[in-house]
Amino acid sequence: MKKLLLWLLLFTFVLTSEVKAVQDSITISIDELFSLADSRSKSVKAYEIAAAQAEEEIRVAKNMRLPEIDLSLSASYLGNIWLADRNFKNGRNEDMPHLGNNFAIEASQVIYAGGAIQNSIEASKLKHQLSLQDAERNRIDVRFLAAGYYLELARLANEAEVYKKNIEQTEKVVKEITARKNEGLALKNDITRYELMLQSLQLALTQTQNRSAVVNNKLTTLVDLPYTTVIIPDARILEVMPQVAGEEYWQESANISSPILKMAETGVKLSEKNEKVVRSEMIPSIALFAADKLDGPITIEVPPIDKNLNYWYVGIGIKYNLSSAYKTNKKRSIASLATTKARWEEEIAKDNLESAIKEAYIEFEEAFTIYATQVKSLQLATENYSVINERYSNGLVLITEMLDASNQKLDAELEVANAKINILFKYYKLGKIAGSL
Repeated sequence: MKKLLLWLLLFTFVLTSEVKAVQDSITISIDELFSLADSRSKSVKAYEIAAAQAEEEIRVAKNMRLPEIDLSLSASYLGNIWLADRNFKNGRNEDMPHLGNNFAIEASQVIYAGGAIQNSIEASKLKHQLSLQDAERNRIDVRFLAAGYYLELARLANEAEVYKKNIEQTEKVVKEITARKNEGLALKNDITRYELMLQSLQLALTQTQNRSAVVNNKLTTLVDLPYTTVIIPDARILEVMPQVAGEEYWQESANISSPILKMAETGVKLSEKNEKVVRSEMIPSIALFAADKLDGPITIEVPPIDKNLNYWYVGIGIKYNLSSAYKTNKKRSIASLATTKARWEEEIAKDNLESAIKEAYIEFEEAFTIYATQVKSLQLATENYSVINERYSNGLVLITEMLDASNQKLDAELEVANAKINILFKYYKLGKIAGSL
């Protein structure tokens, strides 16, 4: 009875483990993977938080439009006063009310600051815009990285399938040669050669499966899935190849959508706005102010008057920092150079983007050429396999020729699948550079 219970527990554990393994394996499309990357990637979330922080800085900058209000309240103990002549002779003590109090409320509102406040707000908005563009750039980078891992998993799956088929065929050859050896028609050396080949294929399969596990771990980490998750690429990804558009299309798409180019353009606007902020320091600021104060005792009289004195006032004031006349010019020069540098960086970004699109487009076109070549190779390998198979059935060729022809066909099938994956990778690379991924 105990043995039966033990076997039942063991069977339940194995069954549960298998169900869990099935639950951990998920087949997803590339679009679903992109959605996971957008919503779960820690990198994407970090950049979104940075953008939210920049948005809060806009609100802080807008607070400069609000009035400044200062409130103070104090109580103090006042000691007796001592009076003396200017030469410090004939000194005497006078009684002083010992309880001192002070209450003051002051408010001021800047009504003109040479555009400093408005320009600072607009600069904060540009910084927020810059952070959004940087977040978009990072989102595209994460998508492209995820696509690379995804396509690599598809390639390794195809490679593993080819190795499995080769192993299966090699095992059949070993059995056939063993049977022929038993009949005295083959040598032991022939068996050894194919057993070595079998060991080599099994090792290659293990290495492929290990690389697949490593890539899978990188992908699950990127999209923040449990480490036990096994992502299986959707086989339909190779059924439809992307349409070939002209280079002009991709150049125009990049000029419109590229986050890097947008960041360079925003950088120029931000530098120009910073120049205006610096220039505003040389312009007087005008502010309205109002205050109410309550002091006691009145110490400006001798002897002091033990009463409270309340007074209020309103007015308008002009403030000008005289030191800006010789300090701001240097700051303006630095700001002007920063703007010039930003404009050059924008031009460099345009040139680099154009070159990157051209290079990626050439690689994209080349990928189709490689695919066409591999398709032709597969056609020839298939025809060769058909001929060798027929000759082998008629006993006109050795099993080794049949095995070689089969391996060539399997390798050609693998290369066709890899060529398709390469087309997709080059397509996503174009999309990444153009900012449309």
